[in-house]
Amino acid sequence: MFAKIKSLLKRIVGVDLLRGRVDVLHGRVEELKMLTAKIFINQMKTHGHYENIHDVEFKVFSQFGDDGIIQYLIHQLGISTEVFIEFGVQDYFESNTRFLLLNNNWRGLVMDCSGEHIERIKQQDFYWRHELTAVQCWVERDNINDVIRDHGFAGPLGLLHVDIDGNDYWVWESLNVVEPDIVIMEYNSVFGDRRAITIPYDRAFYRTKAHYSNLYWGASLKALCLLGEKKGYAFVGANSNGNNAYFVKRSRLGKIKPMSVREGYVRSKYRESRDEASRLTFVTGDSRLKMIERMPVYDVETGRVIIIGELE
Repeated sequence: MFAKIKSLLKRIVGVDLLRGRVDVLHGRVEELKMLTAKIFINQMKTHGHYENIHDVEFKVFSQFGDDGIIQYLIHQLGISTEVFIEFGVQDYFESNTRFLLLNNNWRGLVMDCSGEHIERIKQQDFYWRHELTAVQCWVERDNINDVIRDHGFAGPLGLLHVDIDGNDYWVWESLNVVEPDIVIMEYNSVFGDRRAITIPYDRAFYRTKAHYSNLYWGASLKALCLLGEKKGYAFVGANSNGNNAYFVKRSRLGKIKPMSVREGYVRSKYRESRDEASRLTFVTGDSRLKMIERMPVYDVETGRVIIIGELE
């Protein structure tokens, strides 16, 4: 494997670059990243159990270190249903299941609301090389089960990833046609770790229109953990960047230790807030919550809609 990496490096800095063949160079870089990831995966398998999923993070196509976490979990759990579903993939060049598709040859369904994004996915080589189904769909709690069923993905599932920057809690709550072993839910760390809150359901919710800051969306980690418990899942940790929470079906946990919200919560440090002119403001910490203090949230423990500024 090291010989392959050395050969690829020579080709990357050699003929391909000198000829200006950007498309070929891009392919070589991806191949190099894939080969390097295989080394980490082999080390992971040799090591066995890790106490914290942060220790297994690496990135190939994921936004942060989720590719490594996913590989660790599927090998620890011995997943036999090699099928995934991911919502909100945009053009799929940066996603949490693309490495599963290319490296592990899993079958999958991906969805995005943009027809342009879906067409771009279908134009890529990986679309005919692998068993991927890409569907344009505005995901709602009232249509998600039908969409999945209509495309032949109902039943046992290896991995489900929900990332729609809005009604994530409500969609997972409604989802009942699949039985995933692993569920990845994006959580809004700006909401903190003390309250179980989510945006009130709005089928037309769009993050930027809801509030100019782009900070008002989704659900808190505690809300997702409570929902996971109801659905038979244990929370096993979040990635180190504080945006994705991992849940495993309780019957499949094995040596993997469940975590409490306090143990597993990670406060995000990335700064994506914007002003009313859509310019990045780089607000961080508790100041982010202050920006959306007048917005309503639904408390899943009390069943009440409250204003964020009323939170203790």
